[in-house]
Amino acid sequence: MSFSDYFRNLFPSAMLQTMYMILVPTIIASLLGFIIAIILVTTKEDGLKPNKSVNRVLGLIVNVLRSFPFMILIVAMIPITRMIVGTSIGETAAIVPITVGSAPFIARLIESSLDEVDKGLIEAARSFGASNTQIIFKVMVKEATPSIITGITLSAITILGYTAMAGAVGAGGLGNVALMYGYQQFDKNVMIFTVISLVIIVQIIQGIGDFLYKKLK
Repeated sequence: MSFSDYFRNLFPSAMLQTMYMILVPTIIASLLGFIIAIILVTTKEDGLKPNKSVNRVLGLIVNVLRSFPFMILIVAMIPITRMIVGTSIGETAAIVPITVGSAPFIARLIESSLDEVDKGLIEAARSFGASNTQIIFKVMVKEATPSIITGITLSAITILGYTAMAGAVGAGGLGNVALMYGYQQFDKNVMIFTVISLVIIVQIIQGIGDFLYKKLK
């Protein structure tokens, strides 16, 4: 296949598949990670509602999932992926392991952001009679939002790396194109163009994250 044929026939669909595999898992994993982080922060010994058992069990689950290399996680989750989406091949199927692999990472980043909130603000809110829910969302989350945005931006870039690895097992996207046409067919033009495309995507994601950070800071 010539480079012009690649650019016309393969690149547009591969780019859309990659963006799909970035956007959907980032949204779902961020929501899951946010919920997990809230539970972890509030159930700590010095949290709003301490619960050592819940904190330890949930923390252990998060750590176990984070310890899996992504390529192994994709293979290990094939039965679950088939059960959820009906197949283990394609970009939609890749969303399942990408989300599972990303959510614990995002949860720890958001947890760290919430932990950095000044304890004095929390105590002040308590003294004014604020409920735990009000403290979480109107004090902790509000103060930590810029840091959370930074964490999600980092996660989205990490997820881009996951999509490239998922391409090696038939998920489609730029990673699959780079492997099949750039590497296996020794087409350096395709490989170089794919790498440049991935770099541009990273720059766009980082630019959006930096813009939101400055707006919300």
